[in-house]
Amino acid sequence: MARICDLTGKRAMGGHHVSFSNKKSKRKFNPNLQVKRFYVPEMGEWITLKVSTSALRTIDKMGIGPAIEKAIKKGKI
Repeated sequence: MARICDLTGKRAMGGHHVSFSNKKSKRKFNPNLQVKRFYVPEMGEWITLKVSTSALRTIDKMGIGPAIEKAIKKGKI
């Protein structure tokens, strides 16, 4: 199961753990993903999406229909 947001396309990014002695070792920054069900009135059905918390805020502002349309227009879906 990939750790990628269905709407925004956010995925894990790399970085370093930096110790007190400034020694670096690789680490991963995973996005904060949540599995949520949304009711889409245009389709008249429930859909399940794995979305980041920032995408949830966008859905709260715009609604699920416009958020999906925006993701399709940007090529994320």
